[in-house]
Amino acid sequence: MIGKKRGGLDWERPPFCLLFLALFFLAGVLLGQVFAGRVPDAAGDELERYLFGFLQLEGEGSLSPGVVLSAAVLYVRYPLAAFLLGFSSIGVVLLPCVTGAFGFFLSFSVCCFTAAFGPKGILLALAVFGLRCAVTLPCYFLLAVPSWKTSAALTSLSFGRGRHSAAVVYGRACWVRVGGVAAALLAGMCAELLLSPYFLQRVLEQMAV
Repeated sequence: MIGKKRGGLDWERPPFCLLFLALFFLAGVLLGQVFAGRVPDAAGDELERYLFGFLQLEGEGSLSPGVVLSAAVLYVRYPLAAFLLGFSSIGVVLLPCVTGAFGFFLSFSVCCFTAAFGPKGILLALAVFGLRCAVTLPCYFLLAVPSWKTSAALTSLSFGRGRHSAAVVYGRACWVRVGGVAAALLAGMCAELLLSPYFLQRVLEQMAV
């Protein structure tokens, strides 16, 4: 694909795409912090009951299909959306929105823990979201940046502005990238299912002291 230049700036270059999407992610993070400030104090008790209930289910037996499916959805939803939107011109609009939603819900969830449990909520949020974010965030942007780039090219072609540009091709590099991301997500999900209950239990025990 041949990028189009506007005003001397190659607007489809990966650094620009990454910066563009990162700004939407940051905006979502800030918005999540604002909305988390309106959560009632009673939410802390509900969160604590939910976490202890989760640990009780983990201690009663092996991983159930429901738990595995839930973990798979949490890991795959944003990277999969980023990948699929790269096949449509509408992705040039929806990808920034999905990126903002990613930042919003992550920030909102973390801020709810810190607001409900105080400074100890930081450790609790790290136990719940730390490993998942360490895996899903780079995987998401690794797919979202080239997807927004190809989606922008498809938009140019759709509106007749890319007549002199090469056709958008999803070559070997694209599928190698998807395979690597899928492997990383699977490894992260398995690690979370095995390790997160242990870390979460340790943190909750410290909070109960």
